[in-house]
Amino acid sequence: MASKEESVIGLPKDGFSRWNDLAPLAGMSRETIRQRELQGKFPRRIHLTKRCAVWKNQELHRFFADPLNYRAEAA
Repeated sequence: MASKEESVIGLPKDGFSRWNDLAPLAGMSRETIRQRELQGKFPRRIHLTKRCAVWKNQELHRFFADPLNYRAEAA
């Protein structure tokens, strides 16, 4: 059973996740995720530095709860 701070998908409910944390759960390539981000069908990444991108765990939970109907919030 998942702890209080982790959900069923294995990511904490709050905080950020990098690609290595997300890749096993996503089932998609980086390019597919990038294209879906541009279409607003996947949470948008946040660049902490030029080479370090992360995704908000709250948005990832929203996506995994209903991937077909997910729409990213307007920036």
